[in-house]
Amino acid sequence: MDRMPSWIRRHLAALRALLVLTVVTGIIYPLAATGVAQALFNDHANGSVIEKDGKAVGSSLIGQSFTDADGNPVKKYFQSRPSAAGDGYDPTSTSASNLGPEDVIDTLPVPGAKDDEGNPDEGEQSLLTQVCARSKAVGELEGIGGARPYCTPDGVGAVLKVFPDRAVSVNQACPATPFVTTYQGLKVECARPGENYAAGRTVPVRGDVTTVQVPADAVTASGSGLDPHISVAYAELQAPRVAKERGLALDQVKALIGEHTTGRALGFMGEPAVNVLELNLALDGA
Repeated sequence: MDRMPSWIRRHLAALRALLVLTVVTGIIYPLAATGVAQALFNDHANGSVIEKDGKAVGSSLIGQSFTDADGNPVKKYFQSRPSAAGDGYDPTSTSASNLGPEDVIDTLPVPGAKDDEGNPDEGEQSLLTQVCARSKAVGELEGIGGARPYCTPDGVGAVLKVFPDRAVSVNQACPATPFVTTYQGLKVECARPGENYAAGRTVPVRGDVTTVQVPADAVTASGSGLDPHISVAYAELQAPRVAKERGLALDQVKALIGEHTTGRALGFMGEPAVNVLELNLALDGA
């Protein structure tokens, strides 16, 4: 061994280190971590799976949608908040939309145009228009006003591009009627898809909305896109619809909301929240 060339000894030492680290980090550590997790956090370690009639129906930690095959809300169920993870609540694509408060101008679809994959051009909604459209849809579903500041009555962002001689409602494609007729003496026009309005001054218009009835979590996605909870306010907003669809007393539905509401973390962090899946399962068993 003493007569081995130094380069062979170095390679053997490296090989021994590789084998030891492989055993420690690839076998011993994962087994120890799994054992501790199973012993102390068995429910969470196994994915917090929720079962019904012996079958897994979801997780208490990952949200899901309660919609039909066409994506329409199933009215007898409480609805989750929007999700930007894949096509919605996809654990393999957990993410936020990465759109911010300055994202207010839509890319309008051009009739007859196709995208890079040959599909019909669908344009792209700004974050503002997404919020406006969701608020309008929730309002219609719950039978309340879905109006919000900076939103038009038809559910898009109330944003103008202002030029010296005209103003354009850039999120309302012609032949739509602009949400205002004039702005500072300028006539407001509808937007023509495909036209470039980048040179204009961007002016979001707040409108005269004083009361917002649709909670924020009903129109915005969570950072992970997987949040299984909604606010108590959003749950209570949906309670009359769910009670009517199921033929239950409203007080009974509200009591179930209370039973599936978790308090603030450590007593002071965050807000109380309602687990949508657990609440809907409780309703099915009521």
